[in-house]
Amino acid sequence: MFRSTAILLLLVCAGRAELRTLTLKQAAEVAATQSPEVLLSRIDEQRATAQVRIAKDPFVPKIVFGSGLAYSNGFPMSIEGSAPSIIQGRAIASVYNRSQRLGIAQAHEEARGAALATQARREDVMGRVVSAFLDAERRGRMVEYAQRQVESAEKVNKMVATRIEEGRELAIEGKRAQLSVARAQQRLSALQAERDNAEASLAYVLGMEPGSAVRPAGEERQQPAVPGTVDAAVEEALTDNREIRRLESALLAKGIEVQARKAERYPTLDLVAQYGLFARFNNYEDFFRKFQRNNGQLGVSIQIPLLFGPGRDARADIAQSEVQRTRLQINDARSRITMDTQKRYRELTVAEANRQVSRLDLDVARESLAVQLARFEEGRATLRQVEEARIAEQEKWMAYYDAVAQTESARYALLQQTGRLMAALR
Repeated sequence: MFRSTAILLLLVCAGRAELRTLTLKQAAEVAATQSPEVLLSRIDEQRATAQVRIAKDPFVPKIVFGSGLAYSNGFPMSIEGSAPSIIQGRAIASVYNRSQRLGIAQAHEEARGAALATQARREDVMGRVVSAFLDAERRGRMVEYAQRQVESAEKVNKMVATRIEEGRELAIEGKRAQLSVARAQQRLSALQAERDNAEASLAYVLGMEPGSAVRPAGEERQQPAVPGTVDAAVEEALTDNREIRRLESALLAKGIEVQARKAERYPTLDLVAQYGLFARFNNYEDFFRKFQRNNGQLGVSIQIPLLFGPGRDARADIAQSEVQRTRLQINDARSRITMDTQKRYRELTVAEANRQVSRLDLDVARESLAVQLARFEEGRATLRQVEEARIAEQEKWMAYYDAVAQTESARYALLQQTGRLMAALR
């Protein structure tokens, strides 16, 4: 029995979720290195870079060696376009291909757009990391003050029980005090569950192993500066917005694609070189006046398009429609970013006002507690009244820290909208 219990305890300890304590800056660093979304966007960026190399491939000389060895009976016919040979080699490289050159430029622009998409994805992930971190931090503080409320409620309950035994309180007051303790414990249990969920959500956003949790470290952070006016915030948001820059890059790439489709009517020129080592048992002497074993060719292959089917114009029309679509997306993105930035700025203004009101409300509660403490020392207030005032003060502390967290969250949301978030987290 003891052995089975010990093994069970060991398994429970081994399977216990990892709990890490991180600051906001550390959480951002972890997200930058192991967030699944950031890693996926980097893979897309690497893929776009590889597409550039693929587009350049036709202009890089390629040399192929092999053998076309065969026995000939009668006239030595060709094998895959070449005379039978012991060794044969072929080299080819594009020299002039206007459409393909434009394809390289398009691939470069798409790679730049992929890099901008990676940056935008990273900023989006950082925004969610900040939101999850501040939420977990706020709920952790709520748990701390809820624990204090439980302690104060239990003190009041004990005092009421003593007064009931002494005959100075009615029995119903004891039930009320017990109800207050139960409510405080219920609230604490709910807040603890919310804190655990928030810490697990933060670990998920950071890309940690399943079952992990991240607890925000207690730290004093300097609040980052934000634009002074809503117009300044909108201007910053539109100046260096990753989404707009990505769409502009996509617009350039689609414009280049239109040019590439139209350039398919231009001639193409390829450099071609061939070599063949012929065998003597292929009856060359019977059909040709002179036989030479080593043979080579160096020349160019010129192709001039004369007649096209409907496919080229259709592909050009599709690319042109994508250009028009991207232009509409850019205009829509500008309008949406302007509206969202104004909304974030107004939310920050409201949050600042709520924080100030919560601070004044807290000051009033603290003064009320100080008054009750002074009256208690003078014998004009009971300890129960002091504890009730303390519970009320703790409630105001919770409301104040909630307002502070909402203000900080609104500030970081505005920074993300204006493109300053990454700099603020460094």
